[in-house]
Amino acid sequence: MLTTSASVRFTVWTNAMLAGACDPDTAAQKILGDDVGHHVAGLAGHPEPATLPVALNLLRAAGTTQAHLALPVPGDPIGLAGPPTFNEAALETGEAVVLTGPELGLVPAYVGPAVQWTALPAASPLPADLGEADRGLRMALIDAAESLAALDVARWKPEVADALIDIRRIGQGRGDDLAPGYEPRAVKAAATARRCLAIADAALDDDGAAVTGAEADARRRTLLELAAAARRALVAACAPPVHA
Repeated sequence: MLTTSASVRFTVWTNAMLAGACDPDTAAQKILGDDVGHHVAGLAGHPEPATLPVALNLLRAAGTTQAHLALPVPGDPIGLAGPPTFNEAALETGEAVVLTGPELGLVPAYVGPAVQWTALPAASPLPADLGEADRGLRMALIDAAESLAALDVARWKPEVADALIDIRRIGQGRGDDLAPGYEPRAVKAAATARRCLAIADAALDDDGAAVTGAEADARRRTLLELAAAARRALVAACAPPVHA
């Protein structure tokens, strides 16, 4: 699930390491999370897959200055700037990390409780606007709450309806921090985006109590719009912090 994806962790903790807010070993531990192991294949000068600490040191030595999150889906390649080989791999997985400096993209493959990263040439994306993305997510939240309430979502999945309508509690849970160096509004935007993605994922699993095909289509369209806004907000929130 993208709310806790390896690409989110890799992006924010790599940025923290590059800013001097933590050392590579700490960043590697945070990226690992609850997984049993991560390896990065395809790094220059390292023919064998590298462990996370080794990979982070290699990337820093290669001149990496920033890490960017990509959360693309067909029709909405958010965070991607080419080339086609990287875009296709990232689209297939639905997530990736783009590194400015060596111009590399890292695409994860989940193998049970482990992650295998593949490094591919990648262009850096245009800067994301957190303010615009956050406003877009808030509008999508309001639209989703109103639309799904009108469709009587409570009949088929009350817990999802409650989460959508009571938006005041979104982003108030624990475990929503990004990494050292991220400003509070980015942390809050990321938390909101993660919760919205979780809501959309849960709701899209079930057509619910829709009486007509039109109702089902309307619900699905609303949820897909919410998920798209959440992905854009999460990408913007995880962008490299701007330090004065």
